[in-house]
Amino acid sequence: MLELLLWPLVAGLVLTGIHAYFGLHVLARGVIFVDLSLAQVAALGLAVAILAGHSVHSEAGYWYALAFAIAGAVLFAAARPYETSLPQEAIIGIVYAVSAALGVIVLDRAPLGAEHIKQLIIGSILTVTPQDVGQLIVLYGAIGVLHFICRRPLVEVSFQPHLAATAQRRFLWDIVFYSSFALVVTSSVRIAGVLLVFSYLIVPAALAGLLTADLHRRLIVAWGLGALLTAVGLYASWTLDLPTGPAIVTAFGGAVALVALAATARRLTRRRAGTLACALAVLAGLPLLTAPQMDQPWLDAVEGIAPILQTAFLDSGERLTRTEALVAIGNARAELARLRAVDQDVRWGKVEMAPEQAERLRQYLMGKSEISAGDQLVLRHLRSKARERQRFALGLPILIAGVCGLYALMRRGPH
Repeated sequence: MLELLLWPLVAGLVLTGIHAYFGLHVLARGVIFVDLSLAQVAALGLAVAILAGHSVHSEAGYWYALAFAIAGAVLFAAARPYETSLPQEAIIGIVYAVSAALGVIVLDRAPLGAEHIKQLIIGSILTVTPQDVGQLIVLYGAIGVLHFICRRPLVEVSFQPHLAATAQRRFLWDIVFYSSFALVVTSSVRIAGVLLVFSYLIVPAALAGLLTADLHRRLIVAWGLGALLTAVGLYASWTLDLPTGPAIVTAFGGAVALVALAATARRLTRRRAGTLACALAVLAGLPLLTAPQMDQPWLDAVEGIAPILQTAFLDSGERLTRTEALVAIGNARAELARLRAVDQDVRWGKVEMAPEQAERLRQYLMGKSEISAGDQLVLRHLRSKARERQRFALGLPILIAGVCGLYALMRRGPH
């Protein structure tokens, strides 16, 4: 595993290093989606290059993307003085929407357009090479040195724009910032894709801002979070056989969700917690009582932890049928897991297999996945029977408890 994920991990660390820094500036400027917009403009340039007959990873494709991204950067810098009458976020949104639409139009004319769109969105960080990483280190290192030398005016324009002497000076440093940012985004999108680049830019910087106010500490925390979440995403991609880019983006999203839940829990008083619990009881009990055949995700989750909640509402014959179906599904899943492990080894290059054999294996896997569909149908039928019996035994008491709890809390008043 290590030899296959080493260079994607190193690439993720390099992307974290530069994007977390730019993310602090972006958040301070309040242009949250500028990265997404510039990435989409760069992707439009790549789409034009593809239509012209160049590959995504060709030199020509890179220069097409860079030219488009620089043009977008100049536009954003030129629009900043007019922010009072035309908010910069509006410009960013318009540029993103138009670039995305034009990209779809352009790639619609190109062979394998759908595949190119997918590649531009999710990237191909898993296939990054040591040469790619070396080029990124050199380029981003040079940009980092430039920003270190010019750190005082760049920080001033981003974090304290009112201290900048003149509008002309602000425009000059905006050009430096957005142009270097465009260069970073163009290089990153070719490897990581639009979504992952945006995640590297915003998520570590935003989470670090919640943990510390000092700019230097915020940068260090953002680097640490980006590195940790990259490793988590890569590990999940390997162990669960997931697309690498989306897996890392999901890891970033999961971190944001955990922080949001923790922040919400810290602000909850006992009264608010009680109100929330009662409201959730109403929202859980009412659908189960009135429409038991609807999806009941909360009850599915509870039954997964304590299956007796379902089996208690089945008779002995139904329980036996359920057990047989579960055994059959377990055997089918074990066989599928074995075959998928072989397929994964083939795709990761650990086992050699002729292309025709690999394709036959994938086709067999697709067919094998349908074998347990009949047993799943049996389980769904038994669950439907249990739901009909649970509506009054579970749904009604939960609903009554929630309503009574809310009523009692309201009677107690605001204190």
